Amino acid sequence: MDAAPGSGPTLKRDLGTIEAYATLIGILVGAGIFRVTSQATVATGPSVILAHLVLAPVVLATSVAYLVFLSTSLGLRPGGEVLHIAATFGSARLTFLAAWLKLISYLGAGAYLADALALTLLELAQPGETHGGAARLALGLAALLVFLGIHVAGVAWFGRLQVAMCAALAVSLAVLIVPGLFALDTAHYRPFFEHGAAGFGASLTPLFFAYAGFEALAQTAGEVRQSRARLPGIFVRGIVATSVIFVTMSVVAFGVLPAEAIGASGVPMSAVAATYLPFGATALVTLGAVMAIATSLNATMLVPARLCWSMARDGRMPAAFGTLHAVRRTPVVGLVVSFVAVAALVVSGRTGLALGIAVVALMLLYLLHSVALLLLPRRNPALFAEAGTRVSRRVQCAAAVVSVIALGAMLLIQFSGDVARLADEPWAPRMARLDLTSLELLAAWVLVGLLLFRGGRRQRGDGQGAFDAPRGGSATMGP
Repeated sequence: MDAAPGSGPTLKRDLGTIEAYATLIGILVGAGIFRVTSQATVATGPSVILAHLVLAPVVLATSVAYLVFLSTSLGLRPGGEVLHIAATFGSARLTFLAAWLKLISYLGAGAYLADALALTLLELAQPGETHGGAARLALGLAALLVFLGIHVAGVAWFGRLQVAMCAALAVSLAVLIVPGLFALDTAHYRPFFEHGAAGFGASLTPLFFAYAGFEALAQTAGEVRQSRARLPGIFVRGIVATSVIFVTMSVVAFGVLPAEAIGASGVPMSAVAATYLPFGATALVTLGAVMAIATSLNATMLVPARLCWSMARDGRMPAAFGTLHAVRRTPVVGLVVSFVAVAALVVSGRTGLALGIAVVALMLLYLLHSVALLLLPRRNPALFAEAGTRVSRRVQCAAAVVSVIALGAMLLIQFSGDVARLADEPWAPRMARLDLTSLELLAAWVLVGLLLFRGGRRQRGDGQGAFDAPRGGSATMGP
């Protein structure tokens, strides 16, 4: 089952429990809390604290579907929720669109993270100055190139680097949080809701970026030792730990600095630390922000290549993506293509657009995945019978319903705002400056995906889905 359904070389199982935790926590404690906090603060003020308390149960409920699917034989393979959706619905078109959404979300997030990492590095070197231009672009591309080299070298190097950066991040968080708890001023929490219920609702979608990507852990299923037994528990414990970190960081941030200052800062946690820490300790917090974003970028770059590799082995993508390096057994083709796509987004300077579609695409994918959990016993009873999780079916269904309702509500809020913009602002001027809504971006991306699917079916001429090539062994690349 480890090598199913294709034959030939497979990914190396070089990751253990510590590396799995570092992957999950590293991708969560990243740009979301260190960068997107500013955007959410503009919308709702100190009630960002409450927003984290609202989102944490939603993410936990959404993770239940992953616990169930990863406790089956699918927990040995790196396809993640795309593989789970394929096994539940059996639709080539839906599977391809799910993969298509996954790819754009991670490519977009990768571009945003590379730019955020460059900005934070410049802030560490020159605090308080405006950073942009060639230096920021060069640093972002250099960071992508470094991480590409790490991933090509092997998943063991990815794991070692991720653990080391998470250790540095933990020190930084302790320096930020512990002294900050003794410097709180409750006056800064007022007014708690700066823009009422509408502002609070508007803050949830951008703030969800802090949690988006937790499912990246599922993409390591082909490279974690005893993944079927280990990953489900790591999901729950890692998300709970991260939620506690987010809430305490927010309590400190809004307790020591006015919301206006946090909303105006490009590096809000560094600005917070500067109010009660000496310069050296403040620089350490900024270094922690660098580590947080770097761990997120490192884990983000892992996902698209593994997804493409898994789909190529299932005959749903061109066979070239199913190749592995003969010695390191890394999906080199997928890694290089991902690097080129993310670098192109960084060069375009439209990382904000990339982030907008990334979050919405992931929320749609999470919603579909929770629906798959509800339908699994009826659509694939044999797979459901394999589930080894101790979570009762009643809890599974309740969690899936909570996830669907909450994610649906956030998508409705986001799309309602997009529709209002479409009604108020002409399309042509916005298109000229590439200021498009997430709804427009999503519609365009889905349309392109459907055209590719249809083109693949026509090319085959046999009624099968896109890229449903005859199954065979994976090719390997020489050292």
